[in-house]
Parts: sequence; structure tokens; C-alpha cells
Amino acid sequence: MSEVFDCTTPEGLTAGIEAAARAVQSGQVVVLPTDTVYGIGCDAFDASAVTAVLAAKGRGRDMPPPVLVPNARTVDGLARSVPPYVRHLIDRFWPGALTLVLESQPSLTWDLGETNGTVALRMPDHEIALALLGQAGPMAVTSANLTGRAPAQTVAEAQEQLGASVAVYLDGGPAPGGFASTILDCTGDAPITLREGALTRAEVDAALEEAAKREAEEAARAAAVAAAAAKPPRNRSGPRIAGSRRRGRS
Repeated sequence: MSEVFDCTTPEGLTAGIEAAARAVQSGQVVVLPTDTVYGIGCDAFDASAVTAVLAAKGRGRDMPPPVLVPNARTVDGLARSVPPYVRHLIDRFWPGALTLVLESQPSLTWDLGETNGTVALRMPDHEIALALLGQAGPMAVTSANLTGRAPAQTVAEAQEQLGASVAVYLDGGPAPGGFASTILDCTGDAPITLREGALTRAEVDAALEEAAKREAEEAARAAAVAAAAAKPPRNRSGPRIAGSRRRGRS
């Protein structure tokens, strides 16, 4: 039987996060609010739980779920060969509605579906989601809806579609977003938009241009300092004047 927790009160939030974390750690599926829409998720490292999430949605392994992380530091543990521009995007848009597809760490023992060696990462800008991630760790989370239907904007909508396939529902009120996250493929030298959502490509490009300009200015300043340090010191002594040596007394 599913449990529903009203996380709009301090008491409900505490009880809900504890119950959801226990459910995730025991291989069960939960529904949580995010900064876009409600999501259905589980422990990213539990292959059986990931299969249960996909089954609840009626989705196949060819559409693997993204992984939500509690902080930016988690990225290096889950992804490899992270391009420098990704750091700029993380600094600018995380936490927020930006999902970054990166090369997955080959040493990780997880099975998210047919990922082709990649993982889609996002840090949501939502208090309840981050509180749960802080206790449960990285979670495989996708929109809380049956495939082909609109993502749930409320817990009631999620319950109506997903029912008893979910162990714990965290009710944070209506979803603040309405648009899903923007997804960028960041496995190459420049990001490729896979889905434009809450963030436009223009906003992404503007952030990258601003970062490139800042880097160029910092490089120019560093070069000027290096050039000044390499320049030989000037001879501060004036020219010797002939006959200036003091003569002894006769």
C-alpha cells in the first residue's frame, strides 16, 4: 500500500524524507516533486528498481532515465572526460532545469537501460528533491506519468496514473515548473541540444559566450603579468660623471 506524505509542513517533510529514503534504499519506487514536474524514481544503482520505474511508466530500456544528484561534486564520481564547458554550465544553471548527458564512469555497477555508455545528470532546484537526494544518494528519476500522457503536476495526478506501483508519494504542492528540463549532449567538443525545455538554447549559448569572454580576459591578464615579470629590470643608477671622485686634500 502506498504512503502519501504532506511535505508542505515541517513535520510532514521530515517524516516523508525519512520514509522515502528508506524506500529507495530498500529497492522501492517513490514519487517526488522537482523544480519542473513530479518525478518517479529509485536508487540509480539498483537495476531491479530501475526496471520497476520503467515498468511503472510503460517505458522500455531504450529510454533510460536521467540521474538526479544532490550536488555538483557528484558529477566526477559518475561521469568521465567532462569537457571544461560543462563546468561553466553547471556553475550557471545548477541547481536548475538543465540535464547534461556525459560519458559514464565505466567502473560503475549500474544498469539504467540502453545508455550507450552515457549518463544524463541533473541537480534539481527543489528543497524536497535535494533533501531526499542528500539522504538517498543519486537517483534514477523520470517524469511521473504513463508513457504517452502528460507529466504529473501534482501528487494526485501522479497517483491517478501510477497507483500502487509507487511505495511513497511526497506531496510538495503543485509543481513549480510546467516545462521539462532542457537536455544537452555534452559528450563532444560543443553541446548539442537533444530537447529544449525550461531553458532555451539562446540562454545556454549566452552563458557559454560569457564564460569564454571571461576566460579570454583572465588569460590576457595572466599573459600581461607574465610578460612584466619576464622583462629585465631597468638600470636605476645614473651615468658616471667624469672627475666626480672626491680628491684628497693637499
